[in-house]
Parts: sequence; structure tokens; C-alpha cells
Amino acid sequence: MISTSSIIVFSLSGFNETVNYRVTLFSLTLLSYCVILVVNVSIILTIILDENLHEPMYICLCNLCFNELYGTAGFYPKFTSDLLSDIQVISYAGCLLQIYVIYSSAMVGYSVLALMSYDRYVAICRPLEYHSVMSLRRTVVLVTLSWFVPFCCQIMGVMLTPTLKLCGSHIQKLYCENWSIVKLACSSTTANNIVGLVNISFYCCHFLFILGSYVQLVKSAVKSRESRKKFTQTCVPHLLSLFNVTAALLFDLMYSRYGSASVPQSVKNFMAIQFLLIPPMLNPVIYGLVLTKIRGRMISVCMKAGHRIN
Repeated sequence: MISTSSIIVFSLSGFNETVNYRVTLFSLTLLSYCVILVVNVSIILTIILDENLHEPMYICLCNLCFNELYGTAGFYPKFTSDLLSDIQVISYAGCLLQIYVIYSSAMVGYSVLALMSYDRYVAICRPLEYHSVMSLRRTVVLVTLSWFVPFCCQIMGVMLTPTLKLCGSHIQKLYCENWSIVKLACSSTTANNIVGLVNISFYCCHFLFILGSYVQLVKSAVKSRESRKKFTQTCVPHLLSLFNVTAALLFDLMYSRYGSASVPQSVKNFMAIQFLLIPPMLNPVIYGLVLTKIRGRMISVCMKAGHRIN
């Protein structure tokens, strides 16, 4: 048995299958991270610089993009460094920090999406009350809670991990993940399992809340042409983003806990990183293309930049 105090570093054995194509993978990863940075920063700056976009829905979208930058910062710099290194290890403290950043970001993202669904529900189903219900002050409070609560939820799980006595130090992934460390434990993991189930249940409630909101939105949308127009313009990108994030997180959650050992390591690696690759890249593109105000503003900025260059 290896006690927690004797473990200094974890080795990341998920990199064993990347030996023959690390340069290619490094190039693709660097390109992906640059795209993530560009598309998210573009949306953030567009919203911040245009006062016409200082509305609850766009404030939420701005926070969603900030969160994508926060979460990917916990993965991509370390991952690209490991691809160029002969030994892929991470310190115990660094491992816990990476777990906290990546998974608190996933929680924040889902909380912001739940807030966006509530905003759309009020805008379409209760339009006369919208400005009083979704006032600037209330929006700020709700956005703050959408960050604060996930941070608190995740810190409970991370604080329990160092109390475990571990039987090994090999994590079979490309990055640190809490359940991978829990599976190395020789001591009881009951407390970790309970906290994990509470967190999962809490975010299942988020999903049910979003589902309930959209049931009401669909009912309202079929009643009038104006409601259908609002639904198409603002809810469709949210639904696409929601499906994107939910599928990615569910994939990661189910595989990390119940995945088969017979699955090739390359497939495991893709399953492990797809929620850190697909949503951060696609969500800003979805919103930028579909939301008229943002698309119009970004086209205007690009045209002005083009004229200045000419």
C-alpha cells in the first residue's frame, strides 16, 4: 500500500499510445487551442465593447466564453507540454489543481446554460415581466451564483481526495481526473462516492430545470408567430450548445466510471478529451453564426478592419 503522503507525482499513462504521432498531435492541439482562444475572445470582446449587447442573454454568453477559456487553460498548456516531453508526470498538488479547474469549469458551464434557459423562458413566456425579473442587478447575482456554487461543489470533492490511501500512482488518462485517483485508493471511498453522487444529482436537477423551461418555451412558441421567431433566433443556438455540452459531459462521466478495459487506448484518449475540445470550439461559433446581433456586430467590425487595411 502506498500512502498519500509518499506520492509526489502521478504518471499519465494515456500518453503511451501517442509515441508515434506526437508531433502531429502537438500541431493539431496547438491549432485547436488557438481556435478556441480566438473564437471565445472574439465573442467576449464583441459583447463587452458593444453597449447594445449589455443584456442578460449576452452577459450569460460572455460568461460562458470566459468559462471556456478558464477550463481549457487547465488542460491545453500541460497537455501540449507533455506531448513534447519524454516523461509525462504531474505533481500531486498540480493534479488536484487540474481536477479542480477542469471540472469546476464543466459545472460552471452547465449552470450558465441553465441560467440562459431561464432567461429565454422569461423573455418568451413572460415578456411583460422580463425587464423586472431579469434586471441587471438580478442578472449579476445569478451569474455570480452560477460561478460560486460550482466552485464550492467541486472543492468539496477535491478536498476529500488527499485523505485517501492510494495503491498506485498511474493515471490511465491524458490528464488528472478525480475518479481515476479514487480508483487507486486502498481505503474506503464512501465519502468521495457520496459527494460525487450529490454533485451529479445536483446537475441532473439542472437538466430537468432546463427541460421544464423548454417544454414551456415550446408551448408558448406554437401560439404566435412572434414567439416562434424569438424561439428560432435565440433558443436554437442555446439548444445546440446544450446538446453539445450535455453529450460531451455524459460521455466523459459514463466512460470514466463504467468504461471497458478492452477499448483501445486511442479511443479512450479521444473520449477523455472530447468535452475539452468540441464544446469550447463549437459553442462560440454556434452563437456567433446564429444570433443576429452578434453576427452583425462581428461582420461590421471585420468590414471596418478591412477598410482600414486597404
